[in-house]
Amino acid sequence: MSIDRSLKSAGRLLRQRNVLKRHERIAKLMEQDRWQEGMSPLGLPKVRVPKIVVGKKKKKKAKEEGS
Repeated sequence: MSIDRSLKSAGRLLRQRNVLKRHERIAKLMEQDRWQEGMSPLGLPKVRVPKIVVGKKKKKKAKEEGS
C-alpha cells in the first residue's frame, strides 16, 4: 500500500512557516545586527517572517491556439 500524497514529508521543508525555532531567530537577529554577544537566548525579540507568495502557473494557450 502506498502513502497518501498529503502525508509525504518531501515538501514539508519547502513550505513557509510562521514560527521559527530559537536558533533560526538568533540567526535572523544576527543578519539584522540586532544580536549582541552575551545576550540571553531566552526572551528573544520578535522577528518578522516575510510570507512568500507563489503565483499560479499559466496554462499554455489552448495548445497554441488549436494547432
